[in-house]
Order: sequence, then structure tokens, then C-alpha cells
Amino acid sequence: MNGGGGMAAPAAAAATPSHRRLPDFLQSVNLKYVKLGYHYLITHLITLLLLPLMAVIVLEAGRTDPDDLRQLWLHLQYNLVSVLLLSAVLVFGATVYALTRPRPVYLVDFACYKPPPHLKVSFQEFLRHSGLCGFSDDALDFQRKILERSGLSEETYCPEGMHAIPPEPTMANARAEAESVMFGALDNLFSATGVKPKDVGILVVNCSLFNPTPSLSAMIVNRYKLRGNVRSFNLGGMGCSAGVIAIDLARDMLQVHRSTYAVVVSTENITQNWYFGNRKSMLIPNCLFRVGGSAVLLSNRGADRRRAKYSLRHVVRTHKGADDKAFNCVYQEQDAEGKTGVSLSKDLMAIAGGALKTNITTLGPLVLPFSEQLLFFATLVSKKLFNAKVKPYIPDFKLAFEHFCIHAGGRAVIDELEKNLHLSPVHVEASRMTLHRFGNTSSSSIWYELAYMEAKGRVRRGDRIWQIAFGSGFKCNSAVWHALRNVKPAANSPWEDCIDRYPVELVDGFPTHNHKQQ
Repeated sequence: MNGGGGMAAPAAAAATPSHRRLPDFLQSVNLKYVKLGYHYLITHLITLLLLPLMAVIVLEAGRTDPDDLRQLWLHLQYNLVSVLLLSAVLVFGATVYALTRPRPVYLVDFACYKPPPHLKVSFQEFLRHSGLCGFSDDALDFQRKILERSGLSEETYCPEGMHAIPPEPTMANARAEAESVMFGALDNLFSATGVKPKDVGILVVNCSLFNPTPSLSAMIVNRYKLRGNVRSFNLGGMGCSAGVIAIDLARDMLQVHRSTYAVVVSTENITQNWYFGNRKSMLIPNCLFRVGGSAVLLSNRGADRRRAKYSLRHVVRTHKGADDKAFNCVYQEQDAEGKTGVSLSKDLMAIAGGALKTNITTLGPLVLPFSEQLLFFATLVSKKLFNAKVKPYIPDFKLAFEHFCIHAGGRAVIDELEKNLHLSPVHVEASRMTLHRFGNTSSSSIWYELAYMEAKGRVRRGDRIWQIAFGSGFKCNSAVWHALRNVKPAANSPWEDCIDRYPVELVDGFPTHNHKQQ
């Protein structure tokens, strides 16, 4: 019987399906575990070197004779002037450091606007309305194809004025859209934090395509009766990456003005920026952009650290506007018939890739572990100095961040970043699901993505979050946050009533209707 069992074992192993076999660790060790071990060794090298030094110092101190310590004390007493001068230098240096070091900036909370259900627009309704607006058959067919492959669901939102037949892109409707979005997000923010509008010392609003007079920031000051000395800013024409720019501006202001709050409102306006012509490069924004907005509360008050969700670690901004192709790749203009819209160049993805490369090259030394920087440098040296035929080493940003908020500008943007940064589907899940549920909400999309992660209960204390956004100009901007606590799902989250349905599986942009639970 034992002999029979021994003969059966190889046959059984041979019959086992390949997907059920144990992995060949000898094949995978070079690709995974050596790199991980190298990362651990380099990262902890300084600690490993300091431990013996500290041990030697402690041993030598223990061997010191009490008489030697007494002589050292007497020597210091006879050199009182030197001791006082040294103490003064130390105190002066500590004072200068305390006054000049950057003040920490905390994100107390944020809120995203969720439009009412009657503003939802299905593909069928979108195309039916477009058919009544004078589009050519070719333009209608183009929009249908874009919609079907966009990654958007049939639950995204269009503004009230665009639901009317015919559409009503009036100034009054544009103002109404701006007010509903900004005030809706701010009402939720003030309610959740308990902060009074009068306590806000800094206000930054960004909206690229709608800049009325009085400004959007003035509308907020008037609505919430902010104090007379509030420092208010209104950023216009800066595209989908303006949300990070607004955070950067608020951070700089918080370095100057002590013990105050800053509110950052990010939105885009659809009503007066719908394109009614037939040029295909200008029809794409109609299919992707949807209603949305966010409000963020920042603080430099030390007392707010306990209740804050995140602290701001880095902001890195890249501007490629000096290059003509980059400058013109996202361009608001009129077509041959005089109809205004935003044209997207065919070079957009290549330009975005170049901007991303520059941005992460600057960001890398700030966030990557030393092991990744060393590998990158060694590859660069071997290629430049020794002309070695080696592939350029792409740093593993998964070692620097636990969560990624990639601007939900479209499927192509998310796909390319997932591929080029070697991310997993989980890392880009928040971006894909935000695009699916809310569409491209411009500069606020990165906040819908962070809200998604919070609603899933994935953000834990110590986690690092990378927000990265692209915008006209052409710009690529990054913000790095550090979670100060385990973040619970917010009560007024835009995902509150639908998070259990996500993530959904998408195949070529189409949902498979196979919903997954967390």
C-alpha cells in the first residue's frame, strides 16, 4: 500500500491544475523578495550604524570615574563666560528655528457636493437632448461612442439649465449652479466641523470657466457673512489641477497668518460652457464633465491636530506653459461657426506624460525611501557614464504611498498612470469609481476619490495619500497628505447611499453589473 501511495503522488501532482500549484519561489525571489530585502537594509542602515555608537557611549559613561566628573564640573565653573556664550548661541539658534520653521497645516475635514436625483442624466436622455440642439448626425454618433467608452455611469449629473428643452445656458442659471454646488458643500462642511463662518480667516475659490462679477469668493462672503478682514482669493482659468494650486495658496497664507482657518472651495461650472458645435475635439468635454464641487477646511492651530484627519506634507507644482504644444493642448476657443468650447489636442496624453515625469522627478526625493532613490541613481549612472544597455528604473511609488487619488479626467488618464507607475487595480479603484459615479468633476474629483476611500474605511493612521491632478496650461500638480488617525466614513459623504454597490467591474468602459461588496 505504501508503494502504491508513493507511485500515485507524482501522478496526482501532474494532474493538479497550474493555478492551484504553489508558486515557484526560486523564480519570484529575484523579482520581489531581493528588492524588498534591499529596501529594508538600506532604509535601516543609519539605525544599524547608530546602535553600536550609542552602546559605546553608554559603556564609556558607565566607566567614568566620579572624580573625573567632578573635575569636569569645576572646569565649567571656571569658564563661565564660555558657557554663557555657548548657551546664548544655542538659545538664539533654537529661537530662529522655532520662528522660521514651516507651521504644520492640518486638514480638519472636507465635504463634497452631491446633486439632487432629478439632475441625473442617462445616456439616452443625453443623446436625446443633444439631438434637439442642432448637432449633426456625425457629431451625435461621435458623442454616443465617447459616452459608451467613457467609464461614466448613467447616474452622473448635469446642471438644471441643461435639462431644459431647449437648453438655457443663461447667466442666471450659471449662478444658480455655482451657488447650489458651493453652498451645498460648505453647508455640509460647517455642519460637520462646528466651525463658525466668522472664524474663517482665509478663503480660496477655484473655478476655471465661470468667473462672474462679483466673484465666486464674494458670493461666499455674502452668503455666510464672513468677517471684513477675510483674505479671499478667486482662481480662474487654471483647469482641473487648480484644486491643488488652491491648497498650495492656502498653505502659504497659513504660514503668514497665525491661528486661523482656511477654506478652499473647488468646482467647475457646466451651464455656460456647453459646446453646441460639431467639431469633435470640442465635443469630448460635453461627454465627460459633470456637476460637482468640494470644500476643504484647513487649520494651522495646534489645538486642531487632535481632531484633524490629515496633515499636509508636500505640494509639488509643474508648469509646462513655456512649450507651445503644452500651452495649446487644452484651449478654449471658437469654432468656424463662432461657437465657443474647449478643444482637446491629440497630443494631450503625451504632454500629460511629460508633465507627470517632471513632477514625479521633483516629488520622488521628498517621499521615496532611500533604497528607491539609490536604485534609480545607480541605473541612471550606469546608463549615462558607462553607456550600459539597461532599462530606465521606474521608482516604486507604492513604497511611498498607501493611497492614490488620480484626477478622474477620463479612462485614458487613469489607465496610463496605472501602467506607467506599475499600480494595481486597487490603487486606481477610487479614481475609476469616481469617474463612473460622478463623471469628471474637474478640480474636485480628487476629493470625491478620498471620500470614496474613507467610505470604504481604508484610511488608517499613518497612511500616506498622493493626490495628483492635470490641467490646462499645461500643469501637473501633486499634494501629499499624512493620515493623523483612523478615518471613519463621514455622515454626509457623497458615497453614503451607494458605497455598498462599489466597486463595479468595468470592461472597456462598460459596467458588467457584477457589483462587489467591500
